[in-house]
Amino acid sequence: MKTYILLFFLSLLLIDAPSEVVDWETPKEHDFGALQRNEAATYGFVFRNISDEPIVIENVRFTCGCTAPDWSEAPIAPDSTATVNIRYKWHKTGFFRKKIKVFVSGQRRAEVLFVEGEVID
Repeated sequence: MKTYILLFFLSLLLIDAPSEVVDWETPKEHDFGALQRNEAATYGFVFRNISDEPIVIENVRFTCGCTAPDWSEAPIAPDSTATVNIRYKWHKTGFFRKKIKVFVSGQRRAEVLFVEGEVID
């Protein structure tokens, strides 16, 4: 009986497990290296829709005003690629590491990206 109960709960976990709908073509972390103060830098994170249905990027959240995301709101067809561009500009010098959350339709959990580098004079 214990075995049946255990199998039942395991099957619920498998059914409720979030499925991935994107596969990142680029690494999920990008190092800008040394950036000049008050100059902007941009990097494009590229991903592929690995689901059987079109998906859209619902939202992109970031941790500060120095980071600005840009993405297409058009549906991304199965097996097609899209890009989330991240623009970073800061006026203070020093090391930075910023977290970006990408919310995609058909997936409960956000995709987490990072940009880092050092702002110099």
